[in-house]
Amino acid sequence: MKKLYKALALVFALAICMTACSQAPVSDDSKTSAPQNSTASDLDYIKDKGEMIVGITEYEPMNYLDDKGEWTGFDTEFAQMVAEKLGVTAKFIVIDWDGKIMELDSKAIDCVWNGMTLTDEVKNGMSCTDPYVVNAQVLVMPADKIDNYKSVEDLKDLTFVAESGSAGEAAIQDAGYSCTAVTTQADCLLEVSSGAADACVIDNTMANAMTGEGTSYADLKPGLALTSEDYGIGFRKGSDVTVEVNKIIKELKADGSLQELADKYQLTLAE
Repeated sequence: MKKLYKALALVFALAICMTACSQAPVSDDSKTSAPQNSTASDLDYIKDKGEMIVGITEYEPMNYLDDKGEWTGFDTEFAQMVAEKLGVTAKFIVIDWDGKIMELDSKAIDCVWNGMTLTDEVKNGMSCTDPYVVNAQVLVMPADKIDNYKSVEDLKDLTFVAESGSAGEAAIQDAGYSCTAVTTQADCLLEVSSGAADACVIDNTMANAMTGEGTSYADLKPGLALTSEDYGIGFRKGSDVTVEVNKIIKELKADGSLQELADKYQLTLAE
């Protein structure tokens, strides 16, 4: 009987304790650790961090490493100029280009800024700026063969390679041909130079910078243009950063600094 009384007393004590705990006031510390307002702007998010994380691939002349191992190039300098006007620092991270929208949505990066063609897929998956540079997707082959290919129909017997998820890959497929996908545009040039593929289709800006006399691919040459296109910067869908960056781009055009940068890297600005 005594054991029964003790058991009942223990249950009663536990019930009192649980009731008291459930009625305990919320501490100030728990209030301050509550999740941030999900409606906060993307611009405020970047400014609060003090840095804008830029997703890139190594792509000369847009983003590439100099002799000191530091990022340089048109888009690198452009992003740094914009970041300075936003009051933050630009931080560059190499991404898998095929997964760029996922990287953006997960907040692993804050923008995609790497000679990105404004395709329908890109515009549907990101909030994109106005175009800032015009470009084309061009055929690149050994210099002693390129002049034999003047039209899309001439390409029917060639084997192609292109960067996975790139505008070059899309251009080959739109022309009715298949291609082998590789990780970067630089890999495309290596495949063609080694003879593993007959041709690749890459950005004209990169083709001009990395092929011909005085480059690592002196034996290669750009030729037939399959498409013409615009480059833009991609932010998260619905981001308020896009409008702010568009304003800054207009300022940099108006004061001549963006044209000076384009001249430095032999690029053509979009109107």
